Amino acid sequence: MSGPLEAALRRARDSGRKLLVPYVTGGLREDWTAVVSALAEAGADAIEIGIPFSDPVMDGPTIQAASARALERGVTPSAIVTALTGVDAGVPLVAMTYYNLVFRAGHRRFASELAGAGVSGAIVPDLPLEESAEWEADARAAGIETVLLAAPVTPDHRLEQIAARSRGFVYAVGLMGVTGERSGVAASAGILARRLKSVTDKPVLIGFGIATPAHAVAAADAADGVVVASALMRRYLDGASPDELGAQVGAMRQALDRSVP
Repeated sequence: MSGPLEAALRRARDSGRKLLVPYVTGGLREDWTAVVSALAEAGADAIEIGIPFSDPVMDGPTIQAASARALERGVTPSAIVTALTGVDAGVPLVAMTYYNLVFRAGHRRFASELAGAGVSGAIVPDLPLEESAEWEADARAAGIETVLLAAPVTPDHRLEQIAARSRGFVYAVGLMGVTGERSGVAASAGILARRLKSVTDKPVLIGFGIATPAHAVAAADAADGVVVASALMRRYLDGASPDELGAQVGAMRQALDRSVP
């Protein structure tokens, strides 16, 4: 049985909508929760909330800089989760962080605090499949859906395992490398999306390198939608307001909507 994150994304997808999941680094600026609300109002189907960590191994320069600035402001995981309790986005929220923070807090406590703040899902990208079963079980018990990632080089048998165990959606990493803006969508993104779609009916979203409305449309052609992070956080780091970030996501929403026959 799917949880609220997967159920919401399935409903939107099955209605003919391409999914859009933008990202914001929690605590980057004092107005970060206003960004969450602006992204939801602009047409996001879910929102990924980054909980900053000092060594974000999967993230490129932009998200690293966003995490570093948030940590310099003195934010903590607990402060971010507490702030989310006051946010009524109207769409599911997905926490993204690294396992060191999960382990330090304890699986059950971490998952319970997320659930208590209204978060539906979690992404822990540095926790390998062979070591994630305990976290998945503890998260599931608290009502948190664990989103798993698949890469272009993931072999078929492992891809099937990832698709079977992932909850909420399956995160297709569109290219080998770290997060960041690129000039175009890698061919590997569409190939991976089609491979995943052949083994699961769960929503498949492509992330890494989605920077423009055209990128979003191209990536979503083979997938059910996209995750957008660095393109938003670069502008946020440069001083963009919540409304300006909302407009950026709104342009992607409109492009995706126009792409659907």
